[in-house]
Amino acid sequence: MMKHYSVLLNECIEGLSIQEDGIYVDGTLGRGGHSSEILKRIPKGHLYAFDRDISAIKESTPRLQEIGNNFTCIHSAFSNLKEELHKLGVDGMDGMLLDLGVSSPQFDEADRGFSYRFDAPLDMRMDQSQELSAYTIVNTWSYEELVSIFYRYGEENFSKQIARKIEQAREKKRIETTGELVKIIKSALPMKVLNKKGHPAKKVFQAIRIAVNDELGELETVLKDALDLLHVGGRLCVISFQSLEDRIVKETFASYSKPKQIDKRIPILPQDMEEVSYRLINRKPILANEEELSENNRSHSAKLRIIERIR
Repeated sequence: MMKHYSVLLNECIEGLSIQEDGIYVDGTLGRGGHSSEILKRIPKGHLYAFDRDISAIKESTPRLQEIGNNFTCIHSAFSNLKEELHKLGVDGMDGMLLDLGVSSPQFDEADRGFSYRFDAPLDMRMDQSQELSAYTIVNTWSYEELVSIFYRYGEENFSKQIARKIEQAREKKRIETTGELVKIIKSALPMKVLNKKGHPAKKVFQAIRIAVNDELGELETVLKDALDLLHVGGRLCVISFQSLEDRIVKETFASYSKPKQIDKRIPILPQDMEEVSYRLINRKPILANEEELSENNRSHSAKLRIIERIR
């Protein structure tokens, strides 16, 4: 089994400013790296750890039990944060961490269909119990819908050409595997693109994965709910791995930490000025240091943003 690295681990733990009796949420349990370090620091508190992937919960639970029993694993998307915590009688928290995107083990498990490195069934579901999969999207969504997600979620310049090739291929037979999809994508691209650094299927695979798991919609929901649930002094730490996610995090944090724009031509008294309830801990994203970059290739694209509730 490959060694699992928790991205920006020290920076996240420092950023959360953990209180030993606090209530903390890890929205993306994964293999338990971040959760373990949080749990070690809250002997009088409680950790709630979410994951859509039941295999992640099964694998991480023994690791957490070695530290303590003051944790609860929740098999659910993090967008259900408020609802799931409310069921447990929890209506506030002292901090939350979100490590976005697909966990490294999911990429490394060929049969999950997340990676273009392996030939596997088209799947890409983080939650194996949901119906919508990559197979459904590739084989049943219209040309227009495919173009839309490839462009919006993958920022793929050859979205139309790739969608057309997929449409032509599935008229002959269903597209069953990631390997078949990679060949179709390559057939739609000019040689100058194929010769570029990086895998030619990367953007389309990212787009399909985001669509299958509604990743951006889930993110928008959880950010608003997490900010509402934070106690005063509580912090939200978010690690993103691509520009679409980071843009949503950056814009959401900015909207909560800045007063609403007012018409400067209208006079306003100081006591009538709106006070913001949140402050940015870092204006620019925190990036991995050289030591981490040398050990974990996935850290290269990671960006950490932190916000704190101040009133």
